[in-house]
Amino acid sequence: MLRKTLLLQISRLNQLHCRFYQNSSLSSERTQNFPSSTDSNGDPMYSDVPKPRADKSQRKPYPTPMKELIRRAKQEKELRKFQPCRLLEHPPANGLLVPELVGVAHRVYRARQLILAGLSKLVQFIPVQRCRFCYEVHIGTVGHEIRTCTGPKSGSRSANHVWRKGGVSDVIFFPKSFHLYDRVGKSRVVHDDRHSVPRIPAISELCIQAGVDVEKYPSKRRTKPVYSMEGRIVDFESVAGIDEMESNLFFENVNDSEVGVLRDLNLELNDEDINLIELSTRTLNSWFEMVGGARKIMEKYSVWTCGYCPEVQVGPKGHKVRMCKASKHQSRNGLHAWQEATIDDLVCPNYVWHVRDMNGPPLRNDLKRYYGKAPAVVELCVQAGAPVPDQYRSMMRLDVVPPERDEADLVA
Repeated sequence: MLRKTLLLQISRLNQLHCRFYQNSSLSSERTQNFPSSTDSNGDPMYSDVPKPRADKSQRKPYPTPMKELIRRAKQEKELRKFQPCRLLEHPPANGLLVPELVGVAHRVYRARQLILAGLSKLVQFIPVQRCRFCYEVHIGTVGHEIRTCTGPKSGSRSANHVWRKGGVSDVIFFPKSFHLYDRVGKSRVVHDDRHSVPRIPAISELCIQAGVDVEKYPSKRRTKPVYSMEGRIVDFESVAGIDEMESNLFFENVNDSEVGVLRDLNLELNDEDINLIELSTRTLNSWFEMVGGARKIMEKYSVWTCGYCPEVQVGPKGHKVRMCKASKHQSRNGLHAWQEATIDDLVCPNYVWHVRDMNGPPLRNDLKRYYGKAPAVVELCVQAGAPVPDQYRSMMRLDVVPPERDEADLVA
């Protein structure tokens, strides 16, 4: 009798399980037909803000699809097969400069100097905060309360930041690159030359390779293109200096007026009655000029970055210095995993939270979904009085009104 009762209960449980499985499958099919209103990150409003990698062991995404890179490699291999010795025609691969980018390089180099000069003055009026344990930066009198710290022992602090005073290097950061005297003849720095080759900001190295001449960091300028013999560069030219025509091309954009502008800017920065709004606007315009010009130069001149760490190298190839300490570096013997770089690798924008009221309460952690972000340079200039750029309005969430403390629980 007991056995029959147990069998009857088991059969009923099986029937209920089958009905539940059918209902759940039908409901899942219905929900799959509706489009999702959020992205993979769960927040559609931040679609225009670059997201950091969730897993540091994963490689950075390739700017150019892998299929396109494979197609280019096969095409180059076939070209070397049918033409073992050929004259390279297109600059800068043939060792010559791109004439239309020489002026752009000078403007980018000049804009970088104006940005550093302007930021050095703006940080004296607009306070900059930096976390003691991580790379988080905040523009404001008081640091925010958003729990995003990933530094040492952040778990014991509930991911709260420990703020201290920051400077210009915290607002903008230029990664360094090895300087190449001959970007075509000797395009790679080996491990044994790591101490003898100077390292300069990568954007300055990009400008030097594109036509800017700096006395402290000389660069070889050619007047005739080089040859490619079975994939190796061969230079039949033996010129000790630069002829007069090429020299005029290099310096056609470095005139007395630009030098006078830099001198006038330094005098203006030292003036006590400085116009803060005008200075912030000029610094912001220099930022856009530098980023736009660098992006244009990178279409012709190659810039490489490691797929796992922030290392950057300007030139036809990446260097061979064994200094990578990121994920999987043991399998590469410390060598970097080079791939095509983007403008964010060359000029780290360092996105910060946008503050609506500098004198208001600090940003709260439970309201972070209503706050926007912007590059630290843009946020600093906007706080100093510069107009908000149109391309950063959606990113800064100027059309979103954060709720009050007593209204946070009522917002869906």
